[in-house]
Amino acid sequence: MRFRFYDGYQGSSFAELLTSQYPHLLPEFRGLERAGQVPTAHGTTVIGLRFAGGVLVAGDRMATMNYMVASRDIQKVYATDDASLMAIAGAAGPAIEMARLLRVQFEHYEKIEGQPLELEGKANTLSSLIKQNLPAAMQGLVVVPIFAGYDRRRRIGRVWKYEVTGGRYEEQEYESVGSGSLFARESLKKRWKADASREEVVAMVVEALTDAADEDRGTGGVDSLRGIYPTLKLCTEKGIEDVADAEVAGIYQALIERRRAGTA
Repeated sequence: MRFRFYDGYQGSSFAELLTSQYPHLLPEFRGLERAGQVPTAHGTTVIGLRFAGGVLVAGDRMATMNYMVASRDIQKVYATDDASLMAIAGAAGPAIEMARLLRVQFEHYEKIEGQPLELEGKANTLSSLIKQNLPAAMQGLVVVPIFAGYDRRRRIGRVWKYEVTGGRYEEQEYESVGSGSLFARESLKKRWKADASREEVVAMVVEALTDAADEDRGTGGVDSLRGIYPTLKLCTEKGIEDVADAEVAGIYQALIERRRAGTA
């Protein structure tokens, strides 16, 4: 398919470009009379956490549909560029589309302006997308993400949480959203420290997701039988790093052994 771009729009926003010229290509989740009557997959527990080297964003792999498992291996953590991450919770369809659109938006801005958008501007862009989703949220298709990244100008990691109206709030330590978020935050409260190393934050997030899965039926945790492990991504000055399943499996096994021995 070939697209013809007209001269009417001169800005650097990809979403506004689509809205003005190709609105039919925008994700559209409105028009449902009662979303509660439509089976919809929902993502559950995700975490964003600051540490000395940057940020870590993580999520379990379970998606639920009412009281049933919709998917055991859904992806909830997305790299939106080489310096930022987004974790999704809520209605899975709109949330995944929002993450994909956000990545294209950042790429488009950089090509038009010749330089990447500041991290604060990226957080504002996601806020605008969430605000646009408000009519769908009022029908039950709520998207409540976490956005985090490495601020190269300030040389620190930063984490934001959002509400359904598009409001954003920066967290100085950690945040979790989703059905198991209360238990994940309580777990992190015991161990978080500002100067934690990479290895320490990976271990504390694996433990937090394990604690959330133990208390919340919607959180998947580690599925060693199927070889499904939570997704963990780090964002530092060097860029995005995926934490390997083998590392997560080793940390989880060590945690279980300590708890069996009564030392954890």
